[in-house]
Amino acid sequence: MALSRGLRCCQRVFSWIPVLIITSVVLWSYYAYVFELCLFTLTNTLEKVAYLLVFHVCFVMFSWTYWKSIFTPPASPCKKFQLSYSDKQRYEMEERPDAQKQILVEIAKKLPIFTRAQSGAIRFCDRCQVLKPDRCHHCSVCETCVLKMDHHCPWVNNCVGFSNYKFFLLFLSYSMLYCVFIAATVFQYFLKFWVGDLPNGPAKFHVLFLMFVALMFFVSLMFLFGYHCWLVAKNRSTLEAFSAPVFVAGPDRNGFNVGIRRNLQQVFGEDRRLWFIPVFTSQGNGHYFPLKNRSSESRNPLLANEDMWEESDDGSEDGGLVEDQDPSVTIEMGE
Repeated sequence: MALSRGLRCCQRVFSWIPVLIITSVVLWSYYAYVFELCLFTLTNTLEKVAYLLVFHVCFVMFSWTYWKSIFTPPASPCKKFQLSYSDKQRYEMEERPDAQKQILVEIAKKLPIFTRAQSGAIRFCDRCQVLKPDRCHHCSVCETCVLKMDHHCPWVNNCVGFSNYKFFLLFLSYSMLYCVFIAATVFQYFLKFWVGDLPNGPAKFHVLFLMFVALMFFVSLMFLFGYHCWLVAKNRSTLEAFSAPVFVAGPDRNGFNVGIRRNLQQVFGEDRRLWFIPVFTSQGNGHYFPLKNRSSESRNPLLANEDMWEESDDGSEDGGLVEDQDPSVTIEMGE
């Protein structure tokens, strides 16, 4: 037990190494740009002030979005999807697998679940003891089920999902802007140092490497950001792009695609003035998502509108919502 705890502690420490690498590179770029380029190399005061002003705006937005991507906790299923004390006790005391499955079926009747496992079973996480909401997956690194999980990103040491997906997209976009601005403003001085028009000194090393690093990061970020823009337009997560979500009628990669405008609003919200600010504006609560084919929702009128399914103010387990689902469906005992 002590060895296992020690290994987990070491894993948590080492998981911060990618974040420390990014932080170190960014802090060095700040020093190289502000001091070596702007303060020690530039001679035009107006150019110096303009460069410093725009640079710090880009730097602040980059740092803000990176911070939010790292330290926003991944959202987990609410208590309605967890087994209550009585249900858990009844489930553990029951020795017959079929009876255990039936207990979980009864719990699932109260929940807005439309996706299934690959086998067609209702998705149940035996580690977290929760029925998985649509688009929810268990992260083995974070050791929890994450709402609308996209992927676990080592560069932010966090799961990217419902609670921070907007922040992650903004982090990618402001990272690209940061790199583009540095490359565009450093380019002329990069050439001057390269051909020898400017004297050799510490600034030469910093400016040359600043150009290379900015271009290298920009190219890698461009492909990643473009891929996630495509995912947002299609309303898919990275996991769903590789493995299509399964519904009662079968797998459907476009099951949650409700049009580009509504897809964008699900991530960024309806107020476009807040789209580029790292504050949470995503729609919904992460437990329910509108479907492209609303016929399955229309068969269940209480679940057709997510506003009619909310956690009650008194924190009760069922919230008074009871709606029948197909009792013949089975439960998958896995992640």
